[in-house]
Amino acid sequence: MRALRKPVALALCALITAVWVIAPIHRAEAAEEILVFAAASLKNALGDVATAWTQKTGNKANVAFASSSRLARQIQHRAPADVFVSANVAWMDALQAERLIDASSRRDILSNRIVLIAHGRDAPRTTITGGFDLPRLLHGGKLAMAMVDAVPAGIYGKAALTSLGIWNKVAAHVAQTDNVRTALALVARGEAPYGIVYATDAAASDNVSIVATFPADSHPPIVYPAAIRTESRKKALSKKFLAFLSSPASRMIFERYGFPVLASPKTN
Repeated sequence: MRALRKPVALALCALITAVWVIAPIHRAEAAEEILVFAAASLKNALGDVATAWTQKTGNKANVAFASSSRLARQIQHRAPADVFVSANVAWMDALQAERLIDASSRRDILSNRIVLIAHGRDAPRTTITGGFDLPRLLHGGKLAMAMVDAVPAGIYGKAALTSLGIWNKVAAHVAQTDNVRTALALVARGEAPYGIVYATDAAASDNVSIVATFPADSHPPIVYPAAIRTESRKKALSKKFLAFLSSPASRMIFERYGFPVLASPKTN
């Protein structure tokens, strides 16, 4: 009897070991990942949203942040993103025209405002109106902006300055950067006395002050559209992530960072 018990015991131990070894593998395989391309201005807020989504679903959204223009061009060169969140509609329109995003998945999720910021926490406020004397305010210093012909924040800023009759007076003083967060950093470090960024970016730094908000009618509406890339291999999971972006949990996070959430996301 004892001779029989030993093989049985060994077999049982082997079975238990196999269960403990295999079970974690099955749990790991159950989780899925997607790659999200997102505008740099969403870095803090969307990072928290992605974390909340992982906590809720067990799946992971790896988010790559950069200027909308750079990300859109990468998608045009077939970068393997699953979801794209742009800081303006123009770049999303360009991808849709090339059938690089799934138009049926597209929705507008957020808005924003552009503001004039200054270095330091106690800079005096001013009012921006037509003919505003921004060159005098600069005192020969630079105005930090994202690239004005490609990056959404820069495009909105240039449109506002042009509308107000200021652009030609300050164009020579503009220090252009790859994305809006870099423009913010120039002002935060004091390398540029003033800059134009999104209101949400300004709120992310302790070393700048919002000195004025540009009139809403001085530039096109700021809208953040999101969509699934046509060639995504994770469309079902990407669809769930898009739905989560408009969930109450995500709304709370976006609003905490100052993003106006669009009440009824537009689906094209």
